[in-house]
Amino acid sequence: MKQSRTAHNRPAWPVTSSFRQLLSLRNEGRVKQSRTVHDRIASGAIASLSSTTNFFLYSQNLSMKIHQYYVYILTNKSNTVLYVGVTSDLERRVWEHKEKVYAGFTSKYNVNKLVYYEDFQWIHDAIAREKQLKGGSRQKKIDLILIENPAWNDLSLGWYD
Repeated sequence: MKQSRTAHNRPAWPVTSSFRQLLSLRNEGRVKQSRTVHDRIASGAIASLSSTTNFFLYSQNLSMKIHQYYVYILTNKSNTVLYVGVTSDLERRVWEHKEKVYAGFTSKYNVNKLVYYEDFQWIHDAIAREKQLKGGSRQKKIDLILIENPAWNDLSLGWYD
């Protein structure tokens, strides 16, 4: 199985025979796609396909949806506290942090500024990445943020207007 690499030099999406079959069906017009709100594009083996696109396979009345999961890093106003989480609905989850829906670490320390996120198709990949980030040093998280978002801007600005 061939592995593609992301900008962070991590294995991205495995190119499997089922993926090739999906591409073949897409090219034959037997797969429909619909865009979602999310605007990031996957890198690596599926660079020509948006990772934010849901593919529905119409074959023998079988519908297959490609799911979307996110690993994210939040910080507070002064960028002194970092929080790593995983979710299937990034906009909803960030809103919950901003509105302090649940009492806990993020509400206690006013952690509500989204500064980094990655998307995944498979939940086990997202959870593995979350554990990798949580197990890493603070400096590694800061370096990751600086690569993608050097100004530490809130990436969720404009989501809730």
